[in-house]
Formats: sequence, C-alpha cells, structure tokens
Amino acid sequence: MKKNLMQVFKFAYFAGCFWYLFTIPAQAYIDPSAVTYIIQAVAGVLIALGAAFTIFRHKIFAFFKKNKKNGQTEGAAIEFKDVDD
Repeated sequence: MKKNLMQVFKFAYFAGCFWYLFTIPAQAYIDPSAVTYIIQAVAGVLIALGAAFTIFRHKIFAFFKKNKKNGQTEGAAIEFKDVDD
C-alpha cells in the first residue's frame, strides 16, 4: 500500500515538474462563438455515428429475419444438389 502511494506521489511530482517546465503561458481566451462551433461539430459527429449505427443495425436484423423466413435456422445443414451433365 505504501509502495503504491509512493509511486503515485512520484508520478504526480514528475508530471507537475514536466508541466511547469514545458508549458508556455498564454494571454488568450476562447471566444464564446468558437465554443458553439466546437459543440456543433461534436454534435454533428455524434448524430452521424448514431445514424450509421442504426442503419447497419437494421440491415443486420433484416438479414437474419430474411433467413428465418426462408426456413433456414442457425443449425440447419446446407443441402447440395447433384447436377448431371
């Protein structure tokens, strides 16, 4: 327990030192209109991913329903017909 606590402390110490030494302070801010563009982009991506997931889910379900209508089940054997030339 004490060993794990020391490892966490060491990591936090070196991460803090790294952050302090290699960051540059900036006198800037994010414009509120820029935040709305970011929110719109994220929302658009999430909606597109949801729509794609729904479309593929419906196609997969339709594929399995089609197989059930044809009388095929999961464990059914495939019959091959002999064709005489």
